[in-house]
Amino acid sequence: MWLGFALVSALFLGLYDVSKKQSLKDNAVIPVLWFNTLFCSLLMLPFTLLSWKTGVLDGSIFYVPTEGWELHRLLMLKAFIVLGSWIFGYFGMKHLPITLFGPINATRPIIVLLGGLLLFGERLNIYQWIGVIIAVISFYMLSVSGKKEGITFYRNKWVFCVIMATLLGAVSALFDKYLLGRFNNMFVQAWSNFYQLGLMTVILFTLWWPTRKRTTPFQWKWPIIFIAVFLTLADYAYFVSLAQSASMVSIVSMIRRSSVIVSFLCGALLFREKNLKSKLIDLLLVLLGLFFLLIGSLQ
Repeated sequence: MWLGFALVSALFLGLYDVSKKQSLKDNAVIPVLWFNTLFCSLLMLPFTLLSWKTGVLDGSIFYVPTEGWELHRLLMLKAFIVLGSWIFGYFGMKHLPITLFGPINATRPIIVLLGGLLLFGERLNIYQWIGVIIAVISFYMLSVSGKKEGITFYRNKWVFCVIMATLLGAVSALFDKYLLGRFNNMFVQAWSNFYQLGLMTVILFTLWWPTRKRTTPFQWKWPIIFIAVFLTLADYAYFVSLAQSASMVSIVSMIRRSSVIVSFLCGALLFREKNLKSKLIDLLLVLLGLFFLLIGSLQ
C-alpha cells in the first residue's frame, strides 16, 4: 500500500514541477513561493478547523489532532528546512531548463543514502554502491549537457541553488520519517504549511517588497494555484506512505524522484527545450542508478 502512495506522490510531484516552471517564467520568485504557501495553507485550513471545532472528521483519515508545544517546535524547524530547499529550488528552476533541473534534483535519494553512511555509520551493499557510482557518472554527464547550453556546472550559481535545494530536501526527507513515525500525518502536513506561510510572509515583506520596483516584477499566473494543489496532493500521499510502519524512507524517496519522468516529458513537449537526446541519456543513467539503489535497499 505504501508503495502505491509513493507512486501517486511521484506523479503529482512531477506535475508540481511543471506548474512551478510555468509560474516562474519571467516572474518574481518570492511572491510565487508566498502564494504557494498561502494556497497550501488554505487547502489544509478547513480540515484543521473542522477537527478543532467539530467532531465531523473524528476517526477519519482527514482528522487533524491537537498536539503539544514540543511537536510545534519540531514543525517550525521543518518549516525552516523546507523553505530553504524551496527558495534555492525555485531560483534554480526559474533559471535552468526543467530537463536539466529534474535529473539533478533526482539525485536526492543518493544523498539520503550517503548521509546515512557518513552521519549514522550505515553500510552500503554492492547494489547501492553501483547506484551511487552510476549517479556520479550521470551528474558528470549532466554537466556536459549543460555546457552545450552555456551552463558551466561548477561556476553557475543556479546549479549551486539546485544542489543546495537537493541537499536540504534530503535532510527534510530524513526528518519527515522521524516525525511521521511518531505523529499524525495530517497534523504534520497542516501545521508545517501554516508555519511555512508565516515564515514566507516575513521574507516577502522584508526581502522582496522593499526592492520590488528594482527587480523582476510579479505577475499573476493561473499555474500558481496548481503549484499548491499538486504539492498538497503529492505531500498527502507522501506522508501517508511514510506513516505506515512497513515503509522505508530510502525507497519512498527513490520512487518519488521518478517524478523526473513527468517533468522531463513536459519539458520536451510544452517548453520545447534543447539537447533532449543527450539529456535523455543522462536521465536514463539517473533512473538506472535509482533502480540499483532500489534493489540494494530491498536486499
